[in-house]
Amino acid sequence: MKDLTKGNPGKVILLFAVPVILGQLFQLLYNMADTRIVGMYLGDNSLAAIGATATVMDLLAGFVMGAANGFAVISARFFGAKDEKNLRKVFAGILILGTGIALILTVFSLTFLKPILRLIAIPEKHLAEGQGYLSIIIAGLIFTALYHMLAAVLRSIGDTVTPLCFLIVSVFLNIGLDFLFIGKMGFGVRSAAAATILSQGISAIICFGYLWKKYPVLHMKKEDFKLEGMMVKDLLAGGCSMGLMNSLISIGSVVLQSAINGFGTAIIVAHAAARKLSSLFMTPYIVLGSTMATYTSQNYGAGKMNRVKEGLRKSMIYGAVWSGLVLILTYTCAADMVRLLTDTKTAEVIQTADLYLRIDTLFYLLLVPIFILRNSLQGLGDRKTPVISSGIEMIGKIIAAFTLSRLLGYMGIILTEPLTWIFMVIPLVFSMNKRLKGRQ
Repeated sequence: MKDLTKGNPGKVILLFAVPVILGQLFQLLYNMADTRIVGMYLGDNSLAAIGATATVMDLLAGFVMGAANGFAVISARFFGAKDEKNLRKVFAGILILGTGIALILTVFSLTFLKPILRLIAIPEKHLAEGQGYLSIIIAGLIFTALYHMLAAVLRSIGDTVTPLCFLIVSVFLNIGLDFLFIGKMGFGVRSAAAATILSQGISAIICFGYLWKKYPVLHMKKEDFKLEGMMVKDLLAGGCSMGLMNSLISIGSVVLQSAINGFGTAIIVAHAAARKLSSLFMTPYIVLGSTMATYTSQNYGAGKMNRVKEGLRKSMIYGAVWSGLVLILTYTCAADMVRLLTDTKTAEVIQTADLYLRIDTLFYLLLVPIFILRNSLQGLGDRKTPVISSGIEMIGKIIAAFTLSRLLGYMGIILTEPLTWIFMVIPLVFSMNKRLKGRQ
């Protein structure tokens, strides 16, 4: 366990964030390997089928991961306050509520999957493969939820190395199963989904076993499962707030994907590839954000607001440095990365993805305060402003799907996120300034 209320803030944040960044990179490398394997063995059409449904998968996974991180903000607060009794109760509550949320999402999504896919205008030739792939991912959502809940709890008490180790095992297992199912046995895209669910299920089981053995402070008793009303309210408020924060962004992306799906296979593949690479580039921002949620929550629980201010300053500097490095990387080798990722030789795919990345990365400096402040405010108990900021992105993407994409074609899609980022950052800066000045 690592106490984030002590030590040099900049160093503490880096030491906490680095294992998480490595974990995210391994997950993204798996996603890229998955894309490469599908593209290599099954071709562009199967790749487009997965790409066309990716936003729906991101919507569900985003809510689950957001809820896990929101729950963990509460456990981090009790850990920072050295309240072990309530820490155990929170852990029990996370397992109960997290499982319940996952089951509700699974039943709802499987029931309405086909109408949802019709709604986002997936081309008919990709519908069957896309539905088959997504149905298996959704059926295994409970394993995804359990892994993320357990990993978030470990991070909330300062252990970022253990989730990384289990994730690495999961990634290599996933890639091995992909090669087995698709490369050796000749199965289709559904087997890629099955490989993902199997590997996540195994990771969740191992993670719980380790957590139980290593951290007696989290050993729950029968009475810990008798949840109090206020604790359930706090957990649901924190979990649903961060889950909704992620989901609002994903809902906008789902609507935007309906416009993208109308541009044809080449654009769908190009957009999917560009989004994979942009996810890689955005990883440090995401991790700095989740790190600051835990850091601010622990220090807020300990009553150390000066450390919160210093942590915010240092994390902003780290994010700005990364923005400059990404810009250099994009303008030197983005096209080569697209070729490597997709195994495609289609010029339209490579050029379109390259253009997307060149324009979007020019605005990445805006992502630094968005990710850091959005998560830090959650750690300080502000659950409204981050949702408002995410709502702005959702509305911007919906408007773009019906206006910019029709006026400017795919260029309208490219410009959507940079334009929304400008407006998203305003409420976050305003709210954080008020909190740090002690006016609310």
